[in-house]
Amino acid sequence: MLRRLARPLGLGHRWPAKDLSPGKQLGARGEALAARYLRRNGYRILARNARVPMGEADLIAQDRATGAFVLVEVKSRRAPGPDEPPLPPELNIDAPKRAKLRSILRHLAKANRWPAERCRIDVVAVELDPAGKRAMAIRHHRGAV
Repeated sequence: MLRRLARPLGLGHRWPAKDLSPGKQLGARGEALAARYLRRNGYRILARNARVPMGEADLIAQDRATGAFVLVEVKSRRAPGPDEPPLPPELNIDAPKRAKLRSILRHLAKANRWPAERCRIDVVAVELDPAGKRAMAIRHHRGAV
């Protein structure tokens, strides 16, 4: 499936973390932790940073338990300082972002001939320690969008 999947996805280039801005490093770290979490929980990672005409999918996975194809949006945030409000990272997914994710999934499903009833969008929220190295919390929201 990966060979057929790779052609329509136009997989994005993964830059080394040292070449990225601090915000992009945080996002890359969160995506790596989310991918590890998903693998440990019965998912097969099919692609990372998959680019399609309407945007980019952080992770594409397959739920081994159900066979579902899953577009995974990863949201990462460092732990807030003492004077900052503790806002969960998944709050950053607004209505335009949800519409974009649905559009990306429709494109992927059509390009890869995935049945619509076996496709869904999950959100994985990763809260990191203040240094941005270790996950303090990972929350997986299945079918969130």
